Amino acid sequence: MCIALIGGMDRLGKHYQEEAERAGISLQVFSSSQTNIAAKLRKADAMVIFTNKVSHRVKIEAMQVAKAMDIPVFMHHACGVCTFRNCLKCIADRQQ
Repeated sequence: MCIALIGGMDRLGKHYQEEAERAGISLQVFSSSQTNIAAKLRKADAMVIFTNKVSHRVKIEAMQVAKAMDIPVFMHHACGVCTFRNCLKCIADRQQ
């Protein structure tokens, strides 16, 4: 399973990756605006968007991809590791 994390803090990227590895999930982190992000997001099985650390343009673009590709989206305002860990639990529960 591959999850796309949009937003978050650069300094927590390593911790996000560690939490995903513990859960047996492949993680792509997009903490800043990138060119052609829509094409990269199409491969994700789920998206986590931290709304306080992402631009409106990137959020809108991610939501358009999610809607078109029927990808589940989990949005949270906080961007801490505990919040991400809870998102991973919700995604795992949804898969079962």
